[in-house]
Amino acid sequence: MTAEHVLDGRPLVPVRRTANKVPEVTVYFWIIKVLTTGMGETASDLLAKVLGPVPAVGLGGLALIASLAVQFVLRRYVAWAYWTAVVMVSVFGTMAADVLHVGLGVPYVVSTPAFLVVLAAVFALWYRSERTLSIHGIRTRRREAFYWATVLATFALGTAAGDLTAGIGFGYLGSVVLFAAAICLPALAHRFGSLNAVTAFWTAYVITRPLGASLADWMAVGHTRGGLGLGLAPVTLAWTAAIAAFVAYLGASRRDVRGDG
Repeated sequence: MTAEHVLDGRPLVPVRRTANKVPEVTVYFWIIKVLTTGMGETASDLLAKVLGPVPAVGLGGLALIASLAVQFVLRRYVAWAYWTAVVMVSVFGTMAADVLHVGLGVPYVVSTPAFLVVLAAVFALWYRSERTLSIHGIRTRRREAFYWATVLATFALGTAAGDLTAGIGFGYLGSVVLFAAAICLPALAHRFGSLNAVTAFWTAYVITRPLGASLADWMAVGHTRGGLGLGLAPVTLAWTAAIAAFVAYLGASRRDVRGDG
């Protein structure tokens, strides 16, 4: 337990601090992130098909709350808990975007910029409160809350954006190519330009959502829709198995944990 201080050294309200609650950004981080986006897309569609939209949303919301509760209780980053929460954010974020479109009839051309505004608002509140948007200091409950609010907003935005491009002529495979090219831009701008690391990270983070979702949709949907026709259940199970394998490896090797814990 530590305390923040004002200029004269008197303590303010104590702030509970933990070890950093998110993984280091390695190649494994990006691989698993893309896998969770695709798995969340097809799992959401599969649950809605099997259970119906309303029960699926309810189940997804409960699972999201439970996974985040576990994540907040832990005092340090734990691979399985963190990535379980990301998966559930992916599933529920997909449902949120789909409910607006299918259930309420809001077109993706409207919901996409709306989610962008929501994300910008979360970023603004986070920066106003913490003066940073870096993921390397997620050590307090408040920063962790801002982090997960941002993650949820990025998934909803990415889902709407991916469905928007698929519906305006790019198709699923075309969307994969589009977002695969787009995700290279922040990396190149950071490496050879003046884009700072935090902006580059969050830009790429948003793009992973439509990239993974478009790839999973392309694998799952039928040939008449331009896909491989593998089906929702097989694609969901295959991507889930891949996520589990990578997370198990990271849990055992701790390759995504800083030496300072």
